[in-house]
Amino acid sequence: MATNSVTLIGNLVDDPELRFTPAGVAMAKVRFAVNRRYQRGGEWQEETSFFGGTLWRDAAENAAESLQKGMRVIVTGRLEQRTWETQEGDKRSIVEIAIDEIGPSLRWATATVTRSPRAGDSFGGGAPSMPGGPISPRDDYGPDEAPF
Repeated sequence: MATNSVTLIGNLVDDPELRFTPAGVAMAKVRFAVNRRYQRGGEWQEETSFFGGTLWRDAAENAAESLQKGMRVIVTGRLEQRTWETQEGDKRSIVEIAIDEIGPSLRWATATVTRSPRAGDSFGGGAPSMPGGPISPRDDYGPDEAPF
């Protein structure tokens, strides 16, 4: 079975660029740099590769609101090749990432997560409500129970 999955860690080179399709669907373009540092002959070498990717719908809006240029991010998704022809008739192609997940790296930073409300319930995910209403959080944990 062939798989096409990639995980990259790098720094955003621009703020996410949020756009909307004519149908009103949110789309964000993300560009980031991945640095590789290694020693060759006792001297440090550094290489930088630049990647671009696309997020859709709620993830696009959340990324545009939460992420900014310079932030270290973790990106997972699929590689996709896109081809086109220029006005001069030259063929061009590019490999981009169809981003499934993106978030800040916590290696050298902290983050505060705020859950976005979704259609269907007040907790996110769009799942139908439980019969009898939403589940209430507990605060009566015993001495041997973890509160999570």
